[in-house]
Amino acid sequence: MGRRLGFWRRFAVSVVKPSVLALTRRDYRGMGHIPASGPAILAANHISHADPFALAQYVYDAGRWPQFLGKASLFKLPVVGPWIRAVGQIPVYRGTVDAAKALSAAEAALDRGEIVIFYPEGTVTRQPEHWPMRGKTGCARLALTTGAPVIPMAQWGPEKMFDPITKKVGLRLRNDVAIVAGPPVDLSRWKDSPLTTTVLQEVTDEIMYAIRDLLQDIRGGRAPELYTPQSKGGHA
Repeated sequence: MGRRLGFWRRFAVSVVKPSVLALTRRDYRGMGHIPASGPAILAANHISHADPFALAQYVYDAGRWPQFLGKASLFKLPVVGPWIRAVGQIPVYRGTVDAAKALSAAEAALDRGEIVIFYPEGTVTRQPEHWPMRGKTGCARLALTTGAPVIPMAQWGPEKMFDPITKKVGLRLRNDVAIVAGPPVDLSRWKDSPLTTTVLQEVTDEIMYAIRDLLQDIRGGRAPELYTPQSKGGHA
């Protein structure tokens, strides 16, 4: 297993795993694409506030420790904040002078040979049918800076537990949840490219297209073009 568990991590597993097992009926695919060791960036769609738990279980079952970049506000919550910091999660200070600290912390984690989980969209999707939005460029910047492989991931089903668009909560047990990982995104054409806005957006779109195509496979239907919210563009 490419992970080390101390007290707090074991405690997190003892709390989260039974809940995920009770609330979900899991369809895991592509787990072999998660590297058994060494650094990797996992880039996933974000469809519900419940999906980090399902995704964390997938990554844990693949033999790695799930390490997310999460909103800094979560780290300020009583009890929860110190706990998620203790188990290695990384705060994102979006829109502040500390914004670069998240990428620095993620880069340090990759240097240690760890897994880092990114939601390139930066928030739960606002696309009305839960298809992916156009991503933000932090994941692309990290990939080009470190050379770590980007493993695209798609998930479908956690929105039944909590739908951020309708605000509907599903309290029943054994919700069907499908999660798939794909082969690393081929970013070779951008190797040694300057980190311009254009390059970063191209790489971001390439990552999001890989995620979108995986999602299309597991949920069915034809995916639309990447969604750009009208109120706040999708390029930050």
